[in-house]
This record gives sequence, structure tokens and C-alpha cells, in this order.
Amino acid sequence: MIRPFGSNTPQIAASCYIDPNADVIGDVIIGENSSVWPQTVIRGDVNYIRIGQSTNIQDGCVLHVSHAGEYNPQGAALIIGDNVTVGHKVVLHACKIGNDCLIGMGAVVMDDVVVENHVMIGAGSVVTPRKILKSGHLYLGSPCKRVRKLEAKELEYLGYSAQHYVRLKNRYIDELK
Repeated sequence: MIRPFGSNTPQIAASCYIDPNADVIGDVIIGENSSVWPQTVIRGDVNYIRIGQSTNIQDGCVLHVSHAGEYNPQGAALIIGDNVTVGHKVVLHACKIGNDCLIGMGAVVMDDVVVENHVMIGAGSVVTPRKILKSGHLYLGSPCKRVRKLEAKELEYLGYSAQHYVRLKNRYIDELK
């Protein structure tokens, strides 16, 4: 369900696929060719969420923000770049994800984390608040640690994964016609 909160209504590019069993609420902007899959919640109620182009938010994800208050005067938005694959059941909370990243299934990325471009986070990893994940590396574990540089084939896979989901969302859109 796509619904407003307060004076903010989600803005979703016409080329996106939003599954009917996903919830997109409030101050949310989703770019061209992106997709949001079943049982995902994207809740831009107390701050804003921006999702770039050709990004896929897979089944069961929870995306949220931090409010402005006594302990965090500005609060924190959630910003996700272009060509990002967010695996099943990922939690992204008030963080920044760069372009061409892959967040593995069940990972948790917490407040004020910055994930630079071309990063892969392994399934089940927990990225604790305020960490910076440097470009071109694989991160794993709980708490998440840098393991190694990504290989050329893995860097190629980041783009492949995003484009696979663009093709898949197009099939879903065609099925609905």
C-alpha cells in the first residue's frame, strides 16, 4: 500500500514496480526502474527516505529513519543510491548506502552508517552505528568487519544483480497489464 503521512505522499517513478503487499509511507522518493518486493515496509514518517534508480528492495525488508530530537537534533534520513541490491529481510535504519552495492540477506545496517560505492555486505552481518564501509570491499560478520577487496568478478556482479531485478520488475509489470 502506498500512503501519505502528514503532508508527505510517496513519489514513485512511473517505471517502478511496487508489490501490492509492500507498504510505502510518507516522505519517500523512489527513482526510475527500481522495485520494492512483497512484505517490505518503507516508512518515511519522521524523516525522509530516498531510493535511487535501478535499485531493488527485496522481500521482507524494513527501511526506516531517525527523528529529530533531544539526542539527535537533525535526526537521520535513509539514502540509498543507484543500482543497489538490498537482499531479503534486510533492515536499513537511518543510514547512507552508495551506488552499486549489495546488502546480503538478513543484514542490519544501523544509524549514521555510511556505505561507500561498490561495497558488498555479507548475509546476516550487523553494521553498528556510525561506521564507514570503504569502497571496493567485502564486509562480513556481527559486528561487521572488512574482510578483503572485492574481486573484478564480484564488482561486475553488483551491476548484474541490479539489472537482473530491473528485468524481473519489467516482467511483473507486464503480467499486471
